[in-house]
This record gives sequence, structure tokens and C-alpha cells, in this order.
Amino acid sequence: MEAIMGLLQGFSVAFLPENLLAALAGAALGTAVGVLPGLGPLGGAALILPFTYAMSPTAAIIMIAGIYYGGMYGGSTTSVLLNVPGETASVVTTLDGYPLTQKGRAGPTLFIMAVGSAIAAFISLVLVTLFAPWLARFGVNFGPAEFFAVMTCGLIVLSRISGGNLVSNLFPLMLGILLGTIGQEPVTSIARFTFGYFPLIAGLELTAIAIGLFGIAEIMRMIEKRESIPKIMRIRVRDMLPSREEWRRSWAPWGRGSLVGFVFGLLPGPSAALSSFASYQLEKKVSKGRHEMGTGAIEGVAGPEAANNAAATSGMIPVLALGLPFSATLALILAALMIHGIQPGPLLPVQHPDIFWGVIASMWVGNVMLLVLNIPMIGIWVSMLKVPPYLLGAFVLVIAAVGTYSVRHNIVDVYLLAGAAGVGYFFNKLNFSLSPLILGFILGPEIEKHLRQGLFLSRGDLIYFIERPIAATLWGLTIAVFLGVIIYRLLGKDAARKMEKFELED
Repeated sequence: MEAIMGLLQGFSVAFLPENLLAALAGAALGTAVGVLPGLGPLGGAALILPFTYAMSPTAAIIMIAGIYYGGMYGGSTTSVLLNVPGETASVVTTLDGYPLTQKGRAGPTLFIMAVGSAIAAFISLVLVTLFAPWLARFGVNFGPAEFFAVMTCGLIVLSRISGGNLVSNLFPLMLGILLGTIGQEPVTSIARFTFGYFPLIAGLELTAIAIGLFGIAEIMRMIEKRESIPKIMRIRVRDMLPSREEWRRSWAPWGRGSLVGFVFGLLPGPSAALSSFASYQLEKKVSKGRHEMGTGAIEGVAGPEAANNAAATSGMIPVLALGLPFSATLALILAALMIHGIQPGPLLPVQHPDIFWGVIASMWVGNVMLLVLNIPMIGIWVSMLKVPPYLLGAFVLVIAAVGTYSVRHNIVDVYLLAGAAGVGYFFNKLNFSLSPLILGFILGPEIEKHLRQGLFLSRGDLIYFIERPIAATLWGLTIAVFLGVIIYRLLGKDAARKMEKFELED
């Protein structure tokens, strides 16, 4: 009953004109940046962040959240039509989506994707509505030891499951944590790592770093590649209705993908991408059409698309209920809350129920908007790909510079934007992951705060951080993950050596 009453209150907030407009703008912008290869929802959220400062906290979070889950829709459209994934979570969609297009079933495939994504989001939202208040009540029991453990362990686990090797994840993570220490220390007000340069006392601006790393750097990479876009086929709305057989084969993958995505959204790591891969593997094992997977099976599109949208929805739970973002885009949502003076966490439903329930209710509204936007306007979204990369890059660069400067009216932030863009570009060249950097930058100061609070409460006794049950469990799970990764790799190497030996003997 508490959840239902809270959701009703949320709808009264979500249907305010400002919040409806924010949801519509976020959904449209999210679809647009999802369609553009390389930019993705993270780059879009970073670019729009400075413009949300003048909005109310609820409208700001609604818009960024709309960009996040809207990007999941847009990225899949080009995966099906052009075999060009708009973002990482849409890579799996190319495996069966593009073959279906080659069979002349592009329209029905896009329709199945749009409807399935909406159904998955609604299933996930029902679970979010029921689960988030319970998690918030559970989170009230968290103290410095628990928050320190969950943030530190989350960053460590993320560094191992985000792809790439240990160095490519841990180095950016540590760099982000170090950058977060620049400026005035919050307790003693002593300036740290400013090298006598007065403008650095206020610390580095998150907006400049995020836009540079994920917006400008991606645009630079896209211009450099100079990829030619394949010929764009025309899709008419009347040709989009699926056949009865396609409807029948989609229901079960939608349900399975929704549950897989919801679970992955609660875990550290790139949940949308991981859930789509997991859903695809599941469909290959249990789907009736598994023998067609990879050659144009509708299950290979319906399941992963449901999974990544469900994960994008459930990923809001840790942010709102515990203040823990498990992806870089969600970290920007956390940053937007903190910029507006709102402390996310277990007390958010009590202290700011309008924000907590308003954001959840807006996701119901936003997904309906996405369903309406995506089906009749597919031709418009795909036509955006005709914009030359150098024109798109110039436009994004101007918007990024103006938006960054408008936050603090400090020219140093524009220099920081250029520096972050250069770091992001070269990190991409060196195959370093960028998400750990931004997560370390945002969560680093929080980890330091909880560490100092714990040391104060325990009078410097480090045992305090592992003796409490929840904290001890989290550290134990983290150690288990690391041991599991090591064992898996050792077994993999052993199997490879045996196979090589067998081939040589043969």
C-alpha cells in the first residue's frame, strides 16, 4: 500500500507541465544520441548536464533519466537497419536484427523492439515500485562501514567486469579518485594538490570532465574514423505490423529478458550491455527458434532489447535508494542530485518523496512517450545519420563549451574540458576504460568521507570496517569474485594448453 500511495503521489508530480516537458525532451534527446554511433546516452547526458542547473531537481533528474533509457531505444534502430550499433548495449541486436532487415522484415522487427522495450520497462518499473522502498528501509541500517564497503567493493568489482584487463580499468579508476581530491578538503578546508593555483581551490568541475571524456572525445574519434554510412532504407509505418507468428515467438523472450535485465540492473557494471548478452545466451539455450539464432530469429532481438531496457530502469534503484551508481550515466544522475543540494540515499523517500516517486512515475510516462516517438518517427531518427560528422562535431563542440562555461563562469573549466577531451581520446586509443575514471571521480570523495567518519567513530580501529555483518559480507563477496575470476582464467589457460597439445599430437 505504501508503494501504491507513493506512486500516485509520483504521478501527481510527473504530470506537472515542467516535468512532462522534461520527460519528453529527455526521451527525444536520448533517442537522438542513441541513433548517432559513438555518442550514446552517456555523452548525451554529459552534454545536457550543465543546462539542467537552471531546472528544478525533479525535472533535471527526469530529463537525464529520459536520455538514459531513451538511448537504449535509439541505439537499437541503427543496429537493425544499418548493422551499426548506436551504443554498447545494442551490439547484440545486430546479430539477428540486421539479418532480419536483409530478409525484408525490418519494419516488424523495429515494432517488436519498441513494444518489447516498453513492456520490459513496465515490468521492471512494477518491480522497482515494490522493491525500492524496501531497499531504502534496509539502507537506513547502513553506517560509514557499510557505505565504505559497498562503494569501494562496487568500484573494485566494476574494474574486473567492465571488460579489458586489470590495468586498463584500475588505472583510470585510481586517476579519477586522485582528481576528486583536488581542491579544498571538506573537514579542515586545507587546499590539496592546487600547486598554488587559486582557481583549483574549488576543485575540478564534473561537467567539464564528463563532457570532455565522453562527448568531445567520442566526436573526435568518430570524425577520425570517417566511416561511411550504408544506404538507409525507407520504412513505412503501414509495413511495420508483425505477423501472428512473430507476435507468438516474442512473448516469452520479452518476459525472460525483462527478468534478466531487472536483476543485472541491480548489480555493479555495465548492466545494460551485460544483460543483453546474457539474455541472448539464454535465448540460444531455451528458445524454440534457437536454431535460427544468428541468421535472423526474432527471439534474438526481442529478448536482448527487453533486457537492456529493463536494466536501464532497475539501475535507478541503487542510485535513488542507496546513492550508489553502477554506471557512468547513473553517476551523472547522482551528481545532478548533489548539485541541487539533494543527498540521495535511504532517506530520500522520506525527505524528498516528490523527487523519489516523481522520477519513478516519470519513467512510466517517459516509456509511453518513447513508444509513441519511436514507431512513427523512425525515418526521422535514422535520417540524422546523414549529417556529416564534421558538422555534428562542430555543433557539439560549441554546445559543450558554452554549457561548461555557464556552470561556474570560469574559463579554467573550458581548459579542463579540452584537457579531458584529449585524455579521453588517447585513453580510447590505448584501450583504457573511461567509465571507471568518472565513477572514481564522483565516488572518491564519498569513499573518503565515509572512511574518515568510520575512523572517527572507531577511534582509528580499522577492524570496524570489517566486523559489521553487512560490511563483512560485501568484502567476502568481493574476494569471492576476484578468486572466481582467477580460477576461471587459470582453467581457461589450462584448457587452451591441453587443446594445443592435442592438436600438436594429432
